[in-house]
Amino acid sequence: MKLKFVGVAIAASLALSAHAVTEVQWWHSMTAVNGEWVNDLAKNFNASQPDFKIVPTYKGTYDESMTAAVAAFRAGNAPHILQVFEVGTATMMASKGAIVPVAKVMKDAGQKFDPKSYIAAVAGYYTAPSGEMLSFPFNSSTTVFYFNKDAFKAAGIDTSKAPSSWPEVALAAAKLKAGGHKCPLTVAWQGWTQLESFSAWHNVEFATKSNGLAGLDARMKINSPLHVRHIDNLSNMAKQGLFVYKGRANVPEATFVSGECAMITTSSGFYGNVQKNAKFAFGLAPLPYYPDVPGAPQNTVIGGASLWVMAGKKAEEYKGVAAFFNFISSPEVQSASHKRTGYLPITTAAFELTEKSGFYKENPGTDVAVNQMIRKVTDKSRGIRLGNYVQIRTIEDEELEQVWGGKKSAKEAIDSIVKRGNELLERFEKANKKG
Repeated sequence: MKLKFVGVAIAASLALSAHAVTEVQWWHSMTAVNGEWVNDLAKNFNASQPDFKIVPTYKGTYDESMTAAVAAFRAGNAPHILQVFEVGTATMMASKGAIVPVAKVMKDAGQKFDPKSYIAAVAGYYTAPSGEMLSFPFNSSTTVFYFNKDAFKAAGIDTSKAPSSWPEVALAAAKLKAGGHKCPLTVAWQGWTQLESFSAWHNVEFATKSNGLAGLDARMKINSPLHVRHIDNLSNMAKQGLFVYKGRANVPEATFVSGECAMITTSSGFYGNVQKNAKFAFGLAPLPYYPDVPGAPQNTVIGGASLWVMAGKKAEEYKGVAAFFNFISSPEVQSASHKRTGYLPITTAAFELTEKSGFYKENPGTDVAVNQMIRKVTDKSRGIRLGNYVQIRTIEDEELEQVWGGKKSAKEAIDSIVKRGNELLERFEKANKKG
C-alpha cells in the first residue's frame, strides 16, 4: 500500500514537472490606470496559454527602474524584460552584452516578426543602423494638447476647437485668468514637450547628426532664435500668471485632472487617466505652433517606452518573451490598448482596426497622436537619440526652472543646456567609440 502511494506521488510529481510553467520577469514603470493595464496584459496572456507566466513588477520611475536593472544585471539577476523610456534608448543600444536584440529573440523562438508591420516612426526609432530592431515598441506615445472645455466655456472661449498656435494659447490663457482661473496653462515633461517635440514640430534641429540618429558625435543645437523666443514667451506668461510651472516629469498632470489647470501639453498616454478621472468635458488637440515658421507644423517625435530583452537567460525563457511580444502586438490587443490608454497603436493593422470600429468618430481627438506621428518625417523630425540623455533631461529641467523662477533669461538657460549637454555628449562619444 505504501509503495502504491509512493508511485502515485512520483507520477504526480512527473506530471507537474512536465507541465511546469516558465516564469518571465517583467520590470516596468507604469502606475495608476496604466499600471492596471500592464497587469491586465500579463493576466490575459497568462490565461491564453499554459506554458509561460509573465510576472510584472513595478520598479519605480523610468530612471529608477533603469538604474535597478543595471545593478541587477551586474549581480546576475536581471529581469527578462525591462521597460525603458525613449530617452534611455541610446544608452541601451550601447550596452553591448547586456541585451539581446528583439529581432533575434523572435527569430530564435520561431515567432513571425516583420518590422514593416509596425508604424514606421515607431519601428525606426528602435532600429539599429544595421536595420536590426533592437527593442520591442510598447507604450509608444507622442506629445499632445489637452484643454478643459468646461473652463473654456465659463471663460467665454469657443470650445469647438482648441487654440492651434502659441499666440492663441496666450490669448486663451489671458481670458481664463480674467475669468478667475488661477492656472490657465501648465506643461508636463517640459524638456520633451517644450524643447524636443517643439523642435520636430517646427522642423528645426534639436541636435546635429539627425538629432543623434546618424552618429555618436551629435551636439545640441537648441540655442536657436526660435527656441529662445519660445522659452522667453513662456517666461513672460509665467510672470503674468498665465503659465504656472507645476513640477517635473508627469507631476503636473494631476493638476489638469483635478481641474486646477485648464490647459496642458503632455503625453498622449495621459488619455486613460483623464478619461477615467476628470469630472469635466475635455478635448485633445495637436500641439500649438508658431504659424510664421516655414514648414510648421511638421510631425512630433516618439515618447513613451519600449521593452528590452536582457541577456543571460535560458532558451525556454526567451520563448516565453517572444510569445508574449507576439500576443501584445496582435491587432486586437493593440487596438484595445490604444483605446484604453491613449498610447499609439504600434502596428498599421491595429490603427486600421481602431478606425474601422468607429472609435475615432465617437471620441473626437483620440486620433491626434497617430496623425501627428504618421506624417512624412525629415532628418530634423525623425526622433532624438542621444547618449546620456537621461542626464540631459535633468539639465533641461534644472535650467528651465531657473527661467520660470525669474533667475535666468531664456537665452542664458538655453545656452547653459547646450553647453552642459554637449559636455555629456562628448563624454558618451569617447566612452563608446570603437577602439
